[in-house]
Amino acid sequence: MLPVYEGTIWRPPSEARSLILQATVGCSNNTCTFCGPYKTDGDALVIRTQQLIDTLDFLYNEFPRLERVGVYASPQNLLQKSKNELAHLKEHGLGIIYLGVETGLDPLLEGVKKGVTRQQMICVGQKIVKSQILLSVTIIIGLGGPECSEDHARETASILNSMKPDYMGALTLMLVEGTELYQQYKRGEFTLPTPGETLQEMRWLIESVECKTMFRSSHASNYLPIGGNLPEDRKKLLQEIKRAQEKKMYKSEYLRGL
Repeated sequence: MLPVYEGTIWRPPSEARSLILQATVGCSNNTCTFCGPYKTDGDALVIRTQQLIDTLDFLYNEFPRLERVGVYASPQNLLQKSKNELAHLKEHGLGIIYLGVETGLDPLLEGVKKGVTRQQMICVGQKIVKSQILLSVTIIIGLGGPECSEDHARETASILNSMKPDYMGALTLMLVEGTELYQQYKRGEFTLPTPGETLQEMRWLIESVECKTMFRSSHASNYLPIGGNLPEDRKKLLQEIKRAQEKKMYKSEYLRGL
């Protein structure tokens, strides 16, 4: 029998071939102004730690060739998990945590109602890294509009430098009908960046990332899919962005997706 899921299933590009076990439904934060997709199953670490351990043990027993288990997690729930709890989850096979950082700019975190401060987000990221569970973070290009683009890019790089994630994925903002940010856009209170402005923002971001991390912009929302290891591939990535800017080599809108 095929598994039955509630709601729409979303996953990172790196998990395209993974089996999804829907352990939770809904988001315990559920306030982000930009969010439409993650009204379902983006919040697995809200589960009690012992129940997560039991689930991990079950999966590794049932699937002897299972290579890794990964979860989405909200920063609020990670704040509630102790270092010892994360260490126990690591021991029982939790291999990677996907965390939506979105921005390192404190006023923007507040403005999009992420529910945590910059310092709390840093605390969460550092806690995961110290547990030796792989950390993959996502950030959203264009989230602050053109007005605070450079501050958003450079402060996001700064927060990543403090967290030192293993992986960093960039998404480009796409407005989802029905969300609070979409309504702000319709009222003229938010300006959507142009493709060129999003590439400039990505350029500022890459210029400012100093921590060792694998960078990807392979998500379907991006106008330019690039990737490499930072900081060593910085020059190559910046050259690719510059070439795209000069030749206006942007992905067509109809090819973009959430």
